[in-house]
Amino acid sequence: MKMEYSVVILAAGRSGRMGEPKFALRFNDEKIFLEEIVGQYLAFGCKEIVVVMNGDGKKLFDKLNLRLPGIAKIVINSHPEYERFFSLKTGLNSLANSNNVFIHNIDNPFVDEDALKLLFKYAGKHDYCVPVYKDRGGHPVLLSGKVVEAILREDDSGINFRDFLKRYDGRTVGVETDKILVNINTPNDYREYFS
Repeated sequence: MKMEYSVVILAAGRSGRMGEPKFALRFNDEKIFLEEIVGQYLAFGCKEIVVVMNGDGKKLFDKLNLRLPGIAKIVINSHPEYERFFSLKTGLNSLANSNNVFIHNIDNPFVDEDALKLLFKYAGKHDYCVPVYKDRGGHPVLLSGKVVEAILREDDSGINFRDFLKRYDGRTVGVETDKILVNINTPNDYREYFS
């Protein structure tokens, strides 16, 4: 039986260092970051795509008159001050299928199909998988249903995600692209890749 997979895209941060919502940054002449990421996961075959935004981000999304594919939905993190783990729980809580979930940050606009395939190769064999390039971990992380359920049960919404994952059997997966390491957090970061 073919395993299915989903993705939660975390885009609820306040983007203080960037000065504008990262999801709306231009990826190219046709797409913004969010459209590119969603499109890549759709092409990869994800059955559910959940985007977590804060209320201000959703207002901008609506103002820009953006449209996402039918299987993609936006959920609102009503407490962005609670940090990333709460956003993660918010997104995971809205999935119908909690097994084999990629977690992708909006500040990494690059989705590498080969890296996704390599991660998915180990789905079901480990609690979670992380892509690694030259000994540095990157994005996205692939979670098993066991870890997803544990996140949803966790009472401490302020816990660090990396610390939480240390409780489980993880697998690092070597990949051939350094784009898994990219984080676009500042205007200088953006110019480095998109000037």
